[in-house]
Amino acid sequence: MTSTTPVTPVTPVNPVTAEHKGTAQLTAAMMLSGTLGIFVVESGASAFNVVFFRVLFGALALGAYAFARGYFRDHGITPKKLGLAALGGAFIVFNWVFLFKAYEATSISLATVVYHTQPFLLVLLSAVIFRERLTRHQLLLLGAAFAGLVLVSGVRPGDLGSLTGIGFALAAALLYGLSTLVTKRITGVRPHLIALIQVLVGIPLLLPFADFGAMSGTGAGWGWLIGLGVIHTGLMYVLMYAAYAKLPTAKIAVLAFTYPAVAMVADWAVYGHHIGLVQALGVPLIVLASLKINRAKSPDPVAGSAASATPLPAPAPAVPTAR
Repeated sequence: MTSTTPVTPVTPVNPVTAEHKGTAQLTAAMMLSGTLGIFVVESGASAFNVVFFRVLFGALALGAYAFARGYFRDHGITPKKLGLAALGGAFIVFNWVFLFKAYEATSISLATVVYHTQPFLLVLLSAVIFRERLTRHQLLLLGAAFAGLVLVSGVRPGDLGSLTGIGFALAAALLYGLSTLVTKRITGVRPHLIALIQVLVGIPLLLPFADFGAMSGTGAGWGWLIGLGVIHTGLMYVLMYAAYAKLPTAKIAVLAFTYPAVAMVADWAVYGHHIGLVQALGVPLIVLASLKINRAKSPDPVAGSAASATPLPAPAPAVPTAR
C-alpha cells in the first residue's frame, strides 16, 4: 500500500495586490530618502564623519538583516564580483561625501535638485566610456535638463557659496553615475549583499578622513547618525529592493520623484529654505527630462543585481544604492 504526503497548496500572488504593496514600499522609501538631508544637517558632524558613521551603522543594519534572511548562503559572490562591488562602493561613499558637502555649502533643496541630473550624466558617461551613440531624443532631453540646471542654480558668478554647493552636487552625481556603470555589471548576487559590500568598503576608505576628536561633543547628534545608518541605509534599502521586484520600471521612475519633492518640503518646513520663482521654473525641466530619459531605458533585472535607486540615492532601477 502506497502512502501519499499531502501537498500544501501554493496561494497564487495577485499581481495587482503585489504592485500596490510595491507602490507603498517604494513611496515609503522615497519619503525616508527625502528626510536624509535633515539627518545630515542635524547631526552637526562634518561630511566625512557623517559618511563614516553612516556606513558603519549601515553595515551593522544590513548585515543583521542579510544574516536573519539567510542571504549569506548561496550568495553567488566571486572574486570578480567582489572587486566590482568594492569599486562601486568607493564611488558610492565619496558620492555621499560630496552630496553632504553640497548640503553644507548651499540648501538641501538646491543640492537635491542638482543631484538629480544623475540620469543625464549616466547617459554622457555611457557615451564616453562605451561609445554609445546619443540619439536626437536624448540630446534634446540633455539640453532641457541643462537649461533647467541653469535656471535652478539661480546664482550670480559672485555667489561663491551656492556655486560651490552646485559643484559638489554635480560631482556627487558624476560619482553616482560611475557607480551605476560598475554595479550594473554584477549579476547573480542579491542587491542587499552588494549594498553591504559597498558600505563595508567605505569603513577603511573613510577612516583616514574621519575626525574622531570632533565627535566628543556630538551628544544628541549620535541619534541622527545612527538614524542615517539604520533608517536611511538599512530600512530604506530593504524597502526599495522589495518594491523593485514588484513594480515596472516606468512606475519606479515616477515614484522616485517623491524623494526630491519631500526633500524640498522638508527643507522649507525645518529650515525655511525654498527655491525662488526663477529657480522653480527649472525644476520641472529637470524632473520631466529625467523622467523621460529613465522611462526610455529598458528594464533591468533588479533581483539579480544591485541596480536601484537612491540617489539615493536617481529614479530608475538602472541606478545603484546611492542615496
